[in-house]
Amino acid sequence: MTEQKFTRHDLDAVSDSPELTEQDRARARPFADVFPELAAKLETERRTRGRPKSDARKVSVTLRLDQDIIASYRATGPGWQSRMNDALRKAAAL
Repeated sequence: MTEQKFTRHDLDAVSDSPELTEQDRARARPFADVFPELAAKLETERRTRGRPKSDARKVSVTLRLDQDIIASYRATGPGWQSRMNDALRKAAAL
């Protein structure tokens, strides 16, 4: 567990943000209402992150293989699973 490096007193001493009042809370509005263009852009970017969706999606399976086969493919470096998939595809004549 990480140790706490600052006490509440330390944080209060450097904080220049005033406490929110009930009036502040009542006037608060959602981010998307205040900045609709930016919110839309952020949402679009959030949805497009990561690997692009493929038409031929892979299926996760559990498969028991000999240790030397796995060691051999892993030794070829990153992408070993794709190379194994290619070898299986070739062996199945697909």
